[in-house]
Amino acid sequence: MRFVIVTGMSGAGKSTALNTLEDRGYFCVDNLPIQLIKRFAEIAYGEDTDINNVAIGVDIRSGVYLEQLSECLRTLKESQFHYEILFLDSNDDVLIRRYKETRRNHPLARNGRIEDGIKEERSRIAFLRKEAEYIIDTTSLLTRELKAELDKIFIENAKYNNFIISVVSFGFKYGIPKDADMVFDVRFLPNPYYDLELRKLTGNDGAIRDFVMQYDEAKEFLNKIVDLLEFLIPNYIKEGKNGLVIGIGCTGGKHRSVTLANGIFSEVQTMPYSVRIEHRDIEKDKTRKG
Repeated sequence: MRFVIVTGMSGAGKSTALNTLEDRGYFCVDNLPIQLIKRFAEIAYGEDTDINNVAIGVDIRSGVYLEQLSECLRTLKESQFHYEILFLDSNDDVLIRRYKETRRNHPLARNGRIEDGIKEERSRIAFLRKEAEYIIDTTSLLTRELKAELDKIFIENAKYNNFIISVVSFGFKYGIPKDADMVFDVRFLPNPYYDLELRKLTGNDGAIRDFVMQYDEAKEFLNKIVDLLEFLIPNYIKEGKNGLVIGIGCTGGKHRSVTLANGIFSEVQTMPYSVRIEHRDIEKDKTRKG
């Protein structure tokens, strides 16, 4: 049986995680009082129960009782009740935006300022982040991508690394991705846009890929990026970073950047990390002209 404690920052996706696990057959309880967690574990692990997997949501809503959670977790370990902690996180700007979009108040924003509530929450649940087996940063994850990550961990039982790499192609004329940690400009490569037969295609098409990758500069760029990532990522992990957003940009985000982003994505998939790809602007020219 798997006993999962779902926690993390308010607005980072805990409800989505619990709903996903429930849909996958987990018995889920949200906002269970700290004082009842050990009793719940006793029932879940009891011989007379037919529960296979459980997940409980625990977070800042527990109020002053959250301080008792450390002792509660220690007691679970001493009683041989195995548990796993899933911690969902997101950067402050995204959390603030999500709160404003839903028009909800942060549980700790007593003076009305969401920023202050987030700061206090980070401080109070930091101990859970340190103990978590799984940390998922949802800053740039779509809901379906979060669900896919959860399936890998809790359904497929695949080996999971807390470090998530996001490769994002974009067009400079539409702006640099705000959440990008690293940005690379591939406008030094010849542009297939000026070939009328290639203009309507994208970097997902073989003809564009062949056009871009025929140049030695493209191959060398790809190799150097992969070498850089192989060096950087272990050092980022060592310093506690749990995600990396790599922006690959060309003029319109349709040809060169898509091709190189796909190339990086393919190479990074051989590394022991979770990886996703997004072609942010690939359809924008078509949309605007339409």
